[in-house]
Amino acid sequence: MTKMTTSNKACAVGINHVALEVEDIDEALEFYSSFLDFEVHDKTDTEAFIYFGDQFINFTKHSDRKSDEKRHLGIAVDDKELVRRTLKEMGVKILDGPFLDFLDPWGNRVEITTYANIQYTKADHVLQGMGLGHLRKTKQALDELREKGMAPGNADNNKKIE
Repeated sequence: MTKMTTSNKACAVGINHVALEVEDIDEALEFYSSFLDFEVHDKTDTEAFIYFGDQFINFTKHSDRKSDEKRHLGIAVDDKELVRRTLKEMGVKILDGPFLDFLDPWGNRVEITTYANIQYTKADHVLQGMGLGHLRKTKQALDELREKGMAPGNADNNKKIE
């Protein structure tokens, strides 16, 4: 992997939030709360902020939304198969392909992934605060992190593999 930074550039640390355009804020909250747990902050008629621990999605009202094809939002969950079952019960069409992708009622493409299987990692204290302190990464995810020098544990475990 190539690191794309120099000393005169800011280092990207992560994604704080994503804004999704929806036609109706209340309908968006109802749709997403059918398969995800989250906290709602600062809801108005034109926007709402739903928090997943230290990150959030901003729903913003937009009545002329065009459907996504490739652009998408990935959400990591503790139980991907529960989301799959729930979406099917809701009548949501799962898109063809190797991932759990679907379009929300406003055309936003969403991909659901399992937290344990990916490199993205929440700090232990954030997971604890979310009631998810029991979640653990798979060996493959830890190996990928270890290869980058980012695996949890002592300094010897975090040496980058060349």
